[in-house]
Amino acid sequence: MSSWPAVRTLPACLLLALALTSSSVLAAPPSVQKRVERRAETEQLVLQVLEGKLAVPTAISRLRLLREEPYAAGMITQALPRVLEPRRLRDVTAVLAGLEVRTAEPTLVGLARHEDGAVRMYAVQGLGRLRSQRTDVMLPLLEDKSLGVRREVARALGATRNPKVGAALLTSARAETDPQTRVLLLEAVGASGDKKQAPALKAFLDDSSESTRFSAARGLCLLGAPEGFDFSRKLLASEDKLVRRQGLALYEGIPVKQSAPALRPLLEDKDRTLAAGAARILYQGGDKTMMAWLVLASWNAKGEEKLTYEKELETLQLADDERKAILRKAGVVK
Repeated sequence: MSSWPAVRTLPACLLLALALTSSSVLAAPPSVQKRVERRAETEQLVLQVLEGKLAVPTAISRLRLLREEPYAAGMITQALPRVLEPRRLRDVTAVLAGLEVRTAEPTLVGLARHEDGAVRMYAVQGLGRLRSQRTDVMLPLLEDKSLGVRREVARALGATRNPKVGAALLTSARAETDPQTRVLLLEAVGASGDKKQAPALKAFLDDSSESTRFSAARGLCLLGAPEGFDFSRKLLASEDKLVRRQGLALYEGIPVKQSAPALRPLLEDKDRTLAAGAARILYQGGDKTMMAWLVLASWNAKGEEKLTYEKELETLQLADDERKAILRKAGVVK
């Protein structure tokens, strides 16, 4: 049974329809008219989602572009009880999760207990994006029968930055049979900030699985443990470019105070991909001078090397006016 008739009669939609034709809106300032137009477009997109007429990635992208995420989330929340078809409910849950709206947290908590594994997975994914602290809901899902749910709950629990979940994550990692899920669990132990788990993580550095060793080192780096940084330095000392880039990846999200000794020398490395990545990680870790470093490096670079720096600047979402300000300050443009 389609959810369209139920959704179309929502009070908010009726009110908006009246507003669109009212003389008060037509006489309103342009900013108000634009807001009404955005909400009207938001309604149409949500209705398409509820009818299964719009792909999830497209829906999320277009709704976020309109900057009416809370309004869209409110519509979806109201309509959810009327969405009964399993596949459609999965898509609707995925869209709600992708909007990253705090007011949707209670709805996502309820969906995390749904009987359908895919619905639970998308709901937990949404809780992770919100860095929800509802560990009471998420911890039991570490034993979920669905592989997708276990992977997403590992990410979500790590995102809580709550040391109290570290022990449970490590226990699950020891019991987990899926290699990729174990990797996520070990990294989440580090992300949780539970320093008491460092000795147990260190034991995984001798595991026969390369991915397990790497994720344990990643967890140790996130905890600020020297064993993790030692592991990274060994990778950075390799002559293999790919291995060195793996070593750099271990510093993602690490404060500059801890990453600088290893990463600053890389700014002069002949592998400019490594140098650009090091600059970006240093910037994200707290060294704001690295934004100017990347901008000027890109300005002076040619060909494919220029793309190396631009890729990192795109990750940092550098605005055009900020770029121009940096170049003017450096005296390379007027």
